[in-house]
Amino acid sequence: MVLMVAAMVLWCATAVAQQHVKVQGPMGKLDTEIMKPEQLKAGQKCPVVILMHGFTGKKESPLFDEIAKGLLAKNIGVVRFDFNGHGQSEGDFKNMTVPNEIEDAKAVIKYVEELDFVQNIALLGHSQGGVVASMTAGELGATKIRKVCLMAPAAVLREDALRGSTMGKNYDPRNPGDVKMFGDKVLGANYIQTAQTLPIFQTASKFVGPVLMIHGTYDVVVPWTFSEYYSYVYKNSKVQYIEGADHGFSKVIPEAAGYAVNFLTKF
Repeated sequence: MVLMVAAMVLWCATAVAQQHVKVQGPMGKLDTEIMKPEQLKAGQKCPVVILMHGFTGKKESPLFDEIAKGLLAKNIGVVRFDFNGHGQSEGDFKNMTVPNEIEDAKAVIKYVEELDFVQNIALLGHSQGGVVASMTAGELGATKIRKVCLMAPAAVLREDALRGSTMGKNYDPRNPGDVKMFGDKVLGANYIQTAQTLPIFQTASKFVGPVLMIHGTYDVVVPWTFSEYYSYVYKNSKVQYIEGADHGFSKVIPEAAGYAVNFLTKF
């Protein structure tokens, strides 16, 4: 796939060197933010972590802000982007699927690989972004991706599609059609149909590098047992449970971000 990039190449004079670019994905241009540690010297390289948001999310969130701050302080670059149909990226949410989000992720990874300051790449995904990160790493392998951090990975999405209920919205799983979600968002039938046969764990298990799952014990969106199952299929992994934390780690953001940063800084 040929990548076309429309980039605003002015680095911002902030606490970090910051750049916004538009990376061409399969469903349109992906709004992407690249943050390079301020202390990085000319010609010096550093590891980079790519952050992947969840279903209906976006690249900016209190959790991702905290993780980015911690990584940059450890001299690790951060890249975050909006998946197609989300945030400032192009595309219609109705046409979003997990498979085309995986292709979005690959497009961003390809772009990041070619940046002159990048030493190696790790992935972090929250919720559906965790599923995307796990499957992308499984497809690309440990020669491309150094390590993976999954925060409340939403592998339940396949079971949700099979039983006909996604984020509390019910439908006939045999003939789902388009499903009106919340606000003006419509979930396309193709999302549900592809989710029903998604080989989440089979694909994820191909990744042999280190993996950390972080999950709250009070997550009512994605039960913590899905992180536990990930630990069974990965050869080199650990689960960090946070007692009482919800799906978004809303009351324990510094703690959750701290676990992720500690894991990702040990390159």
